[in-house]
Amino acid sequence: MYDIETRHRVLALVAEGRSLNSISGLTGISRATIRDWHVCVEPIQRKAECFRCTTSTALRRPAYTYLLGLYLGDGCLSAQPRGVFALRIACAVLWPGLIESCEAAIRAIHPDNAVCRVRRAGCTMVTSTSKHWPCLFPQHAPGKKHERRIVLEPWQQEIVDAHPWEFIRGLIHSDGCRIANWTTRIVGGEPKRYEYPRYFFTNKSDDIRALFSDTLDKVGVEWKVTRRGKDPYNVSVARRASVALMDLHVGPKY
Repeated sequence: MYDIETRHRVLALVAEGRSLNSISGLTGISRATIRDWHVCVEPIQRKAECFRCTTSTALRRPAYTYLLGLYLGDGCLSAQPRGVFALRIACAVLWPGLIESCEAAIRAIHPDNAVCRVRRAGCTMVTSTSKHWPCLFPQHAPGKKHERRIVLEPWQQEIVDAHPWEFIRGLIHSDGCRIANWTTRIVGGEPKRYEYPRYFFTNKSDDIRALFSDTLDKVGVEWKVTRRGKDPYNVSVARRASVALMDLHVGPKY
């Protein structure tokens, strides 16, 4: 058994963003115990409010719109004891800037709640717990996203319409990329190589791809669907003017 002072000290380290492994090594307390304290003790003591549950709380809409894109791409909610939910966003370790942006968005929405990073093979799970995550992400339901209907609530669509580029950026940062394609042409009898940038968004959910392409339409970005075999997994942006718009507002992951 550990006294409450020890628990508070450990939870303060979690709030600083330290990994559970590092805290366990520093304190000698197991990762499982620290995780249980973080999920079951800390959020219950907080009185974080939710703009969906009280009219007195404002939502930082740009941060939410970006986080919504991340959630639809690589996020999930997991039920925890006492009505708490853990939001987990999987971020590739190749893109430390993405991990920082994800954590910053979560903190902007729930500034009083801790955010922790848990290393997995090839990725970092950026995680925060709250009773109110299902209020903010009503798309949460049993089963895989591509096997069930995904639609935005009217209030969510209103926010996306007001901040479309943040939504696009979140989707690209989760399930998209910017790459350099190349082709060859014969010029003066000699083959010449040409390179051009291109954006891809890949997701198995027809509904999530439609949310992405519909938002592209609203900001004037041209796109087309490309297939992986028989499946239309990819939305491609390759037109020069459209790529320039994406570079201005989204850019490559870093």
